[in-house]
Amino acid sequence: MENQFFVDSEFLSAEALEKKHRLETDPSCRKNHMEYMPGMEVIESDICSKVIEQMEDFDYTQYTAKDVKAALEHETCSIEDFKALLSPAAEPFLEEMAQRARLETGKHFGNTVYLFTPLYIANYCENYCVYCGFNCYNHINRMKLSMEQIEHEMKIIADSGMEEILILTGESRAKSDVEYIGEACKLARKYFRMVGLEIYPVNTDEYAYLHRCGADYVTVFQETYDSDKYESLHLMGHKRVWPYRFDAQERALRGGMRGVAFSALLGLSDFRKDALASALHVYYLQRKYPHAEMSLSCPRLRPIINNDKINPLDVSEKKLCQVLCAYRIFLPFVGITVSSRESAEFRNGIVKIAATKVSAGVSTGIGDHESKYSGKESAGEQGDEQFEIDDSRSLDKMYQDISEEGLQPVLNDYLYV
Repeated sequence: MENQFFVDSEFLSAEALEKKHRLETDPSCRKNHMEYMPGMEVIESDICSKVIEQMEDFDYTQYTAKDVKAALEHETCSIEDFKALLSPAAEPFLEEMAQRARLETGKHFGNTVYLFTPLYIANYCENYCVYCGFNCYNHINRMKLSMEQIEHEMKIIADSGMEEILILTGESRAKSDVEYIGEACKLARKYFRMVGLEIYPVNTDEYAYLHRCGADYVTVFQETYDSDKYESLHLMGHKRVWPYRFDAQERALRGGMRGVAFSALLGLSDFRKDALASALHVYYLQRKYPHAEMSLSCPRLRPIINNDKINPLDVSEKKLCQVLCAYRIFLPFVGITVSSRESAEFRNGIVKIAATKVSAGVSTGIGDHESKYSGKESAGEQGDEQFEIDDSRSLDKMYQDISEEGLQPVLNDYLYV
């Protein structure tokens, strides 16, 4: 498996350091990011071409206040209206956008807010993504939980009252193969009513296997829909293949998953274009697979080891709020998740306007739920976190805060019969 040596190395050899330097400084040393690697399934789909055509044609400087007002007056938000709402011209209309978004959210979701928590079961990774805390060249404590450890973590989380879990791994087939993830799904089904996955993209038959093991939905971050920027940030590994990642949600739906979630990591590239592409990715797939549940996440780049190497673009809370309101107006039926990367104050506010789902009791480390949930020292080793979180509230505290905002926290709304 490519790069397995680097994953396990505590210190890089001279040869590894030289390879890392070549990847960073000489694009000719990198594999073609648009070319599929052996074993990657190619599907026939026109979704990608539609999304990218719209994104490349999006000149948000051309929209005016008149366009924004017209978009807010229309009963149904068209793609052109959505573009206007994402433009700088919409910034003075944020209050009006929030009012419209709140109306749409209440119409389709009532006053409910769904709660879930992530569980990282491994942080080994074979990719060199310069902005990620898990990337194969970072000197972090790597760990993969055994099934006994996974069940222990799940029991601790379930005992807190949580009913939905999102299982995550680093992107390493060598260390976290599909069978390993499938066994984790089987365990999760014992403790939780909803099981999500955020793992490396896989083929349709593998998604079908994971669904049989108990997974309900799949989340994949495209990171950025700007393929040129993507190429400069993902220098090595399977994640480097941009089109394979793009089609992951469609393969998951073909594999029988009930739902899929989408996201760009706002700040890696032009956030307005990435927000447009993320929503259009949902929009076109929703029309092709009308039975599927779809949702959007909206993370901003958090502080990580190599922040200084990528010069992340600033996306203020006000701009993030604009994106979320535009999402809700354009896609009124779609779930919107706001992660613990954001502050408690921001999340408390946005769930009253546009967001429908938030995480609680969050850890992005490996094997540390016992210490974080009970204050006891965890018995075993712990793996390092992927990124810093801002909102560290427990499930009980999150539940209380949401209730005090006049909203109804929901732990599960899906019954298997």
